Amino acid sequence: MPGLYAALYESIAVHSRLGLNVVADIGDHDAYSRPLHIVAGCARRLVGLPVLFVGVRCPLEIIMERRAASAADKRYVTGSSDDPVPLPVRLWQEEVHRPGVYDLEVDTSLMSPKQCADTIRRRLEQGIARPSAIEQLAQTATD
Repeated sequence: MPGLYAALYESIAVHSRLGLNVVADIGDHDAYSRPLHIVAGCARRLVGLPVLFVGVRCPLEIIMERRAASAADKRYVTGSSDDPVPLPVRLWQEEVHRPGVYDLEVDTSLMSPKQCADTIRRRLEQGIARPSAIEQLAQTATD
């Protein structure tokens, strides 16, 4: 896993160094059988680049409503009266936001996709505060 994430983030870094704008939608986490320090290692690869690290949030009940509305798509685990938020969904939502360090957060239950994009664009126009979320996350790297 660390090698796959390293390759992905190195690719993002190379594109950025070549002057290309990059948007990546990635669910980073380190919830494996042992700590792999993937998030910190990936962040370290982006230090010094113009990165806006955005946390995309949505309450679990809204996520489950959206999954139920897509029930025909068998790729999604849906809830039941016995288990309204199945463990895999709950764990993903917890782990993907750990440690919760972001430059900006948006909530898709309160904002449309266009509103989220506009919020991100406005924040990019304002610049990135220092230390950025990526810099903070990179400092936690132990490998």
